[in-house]
Amino acid sequence: MKNPVKYLIPIILIITLFAACSDNNGKSTNDKRIAENVKSNDQGEKSYKKKYTNADFYTDGKFNQDIAMKAYKDMFEFYNYPFTPLLEKDMWVTDFGLGDFENVGMGGVFWINDDKHGYFAHAIYLLPDQMIPEHAHVKTEYPAKHEAWMVTKGWAYNFSEIGEQTSDAPKIPEKHGVTKSKNYVIQKVGEVISLKELESFHFLMAGSEGAIVDEWASYHDGAGLRFTNPGCSL
Repeated sequence: MKNPVKYLIPIILIITLFAACSDNNGKSTNDKRIAENVKSNDQGEKSYKKKYTNADFYTDGKFNQDIAMKAYKDMFEFYNYPFTPLLEKDMWVTDFGLGDFENVGMGGVFWINDDKHGYFAHAIYLLPDQMIPEHAHVKTEYPAKHEAWMVTKGWAYNFSEIGEQTSDAPKIPEKHGVTKSKNYVIQKVGEVISLKELESFHFLMAGSEGAIVDEWASYHDGAGLRFTNPGCSL
């Protein structure tokens, strides 16, 4: 009589291997699904959010520039944007005298502003939902400033008085008041937009993730700056 064990061993081995393969495939699929979910959740959390309000930015009714700088540094850290010694020395912040820095204000640095050769480079820093007051640049002893912007982090609404009114515009802060600019586009990272016409009114407003924007332009003469809101000042 043949030994049945001799035939059972190969069968057992095949069943064991099949089960192991099935487990491994299931584990691999499950691990992949978990990894995708983690990645998805991680990406969903990678958007900068507003952390500071006017309650932080004003001390006894006075604009606290140190807290404003702290807010920008927090955004810089999130976006891995280096706070260089030059920024430490030359970066400025302003609420334009409106007392509503949470909604109307900016940080910035002039990399260069050369009247002799007629060129200008500027970095604009906007916290989430923060708006630069609407303004225009008019001719003085220098030509009217022409400029272009590129978003490098976050995104922004780029408004102009040139063009038809765009629907679903974000709300303009009450402290700013009405604007001439009714046409806007959403400007994303890497997109370059130029001023539509010399001396036309325009402004930027950051989206919900804030915005870091590079600006290039002809010479910036502060004497040619005109705000829509007469209460604005630098």
